[in-house]
Amino acid sequence: MNGERTTAGKRPLNDALSVPLSAVIDEEYAGVRLDKALAGLFPAFSRTFLQGCIKRGRVLVNGAAAGVRDPVAGGERVILEIAGDDLAGSGDALAGEDLPLAVVHKDDALLVIDKPAGMVVHPGAGNRSGTLVNALVFRCPELKFLPRAGLVHRLDKGTSGLLVVAKTREAHKSLVEQMQAREVRREYLCLVHGEVISGGCINEPIGRHPRDRKRMAVVPGGREAVTHYRVLGRLAGCTVLNVWLETGRTHQIRVHMAHIRHPIVGDPMYGGRQRGALEFARQALHAQRLALTHPVTGEVLEWRSDLPSDLGDLIDRLRNAAK
Repeated sequence: MNGERTTAGKRPLNDALSVPLSAVIDEEYAGVRLDKALAGLFPAFSRTFLQGCIKRGRVLVNGAAAGVRDPVAGGERVILEIAGDDLAGSGDALAGEDLPLAVVHKDDALLVIDKPAGMVVHPGAGNRSGTLVNALVFRCPELKFLPRAGLVHRLDKGTSGLLVVAKTREAHKSLVEQMQAREVRREYLCLVHGEVISGGCINEPIGRHPRDRKRMAVVPGGREAVTHYRVLGRLAGCTVLNVWLETGRTHQIRVHMAHIRHPIVGDPMYGGRQRGALEFARQALHAQRLALTHPVTGEVLEWRSDLPSDLGDLIDRLRNAAK
C-alpha cells in the first residue's frame, strides 16, 4: 500500500508518565555501563537524566536495583519508571525540532517514514539535534516516553528508505513481536562491487569487531544474522541486488556483503577504496519495501519507496559506462 492511511477509531491514551517503560538490553551493549546502555535503549532521554533515574531507584534490571556504573551483559529486562517530578524542569528530555520529514503513512498507531540519506536516526554524542528522533518528537511529543522514541528498527545515517515508528506502547509491543517472529518484510536495493553470479543466503553470526569497537564483523559466537539476496542486474564493475532480512543486526547487510567479498559501493566503513565511476558519497543501499501487520486492525500493509535521485544518478552513470 502506498500513500497515507488513517485508521478509524478513537486515539488511545498514552500517559507514559504513570506507566513504567520496559525494554530488553541488546547484546551489542555487553560490557557497557548501565547508564550508557539505557541511553541507547531510550534515546529520547539524555544520559544525565537517565543517571538521575538510576540514582533515584527508577530503574530495575531483572527486577533489582542497579548502579550507574554497573556493566550489563545483554539480554536483561530493564524497567524505567518516569514520574512527573522526574521530568519537571529537568531540561534533559529530548527537544522536538521542525525538520523536513517524508511521512508516507500515519494513523493512531503507526508512522512510516521515508528517511533521506545523511539523516542520523538516534541522537547520540555529538548529534543531540537534527536527528530523525528530534523530528518525530516535534510531530508526536508522546513518542519521547516510548522506548527508542517508538522506533523498532533502524537505518544507518548513509542508508535511505522506509522505517516504521510505533506511536503507542501497544503498537510498539506488537511490532517488536513481529520483528522477533521475522514477520516484518524489509527489502533493500543495493549496488555491490564485482560480479555476483547468482542469488543466495548468508547465515553468519555478527558481533563487535574484535579490534575496532565501532565496526561490526562476522565473528564466532556473534548473534544470528540471516541475509537473503538475488541478482537484479549487472552494471560496470558492480551488481545490483535485491536484499531482504530475517534478522536485524547492526550494519547487517553491509557486513554480510563485505564478508562474501562484494562490499556495498560507497560504503565508507566496509567498502574499501572508491575509484572511478564507482565512487559514491555514501553506501549505495536503499530500504525500498516494507510490509507488516497493522497492530490494531490486523491488516497486512505494504509500502514502497522510489530510488532517491543520487542512487538513480549512480545507476545511470554506470549504465553509460557499461556502454
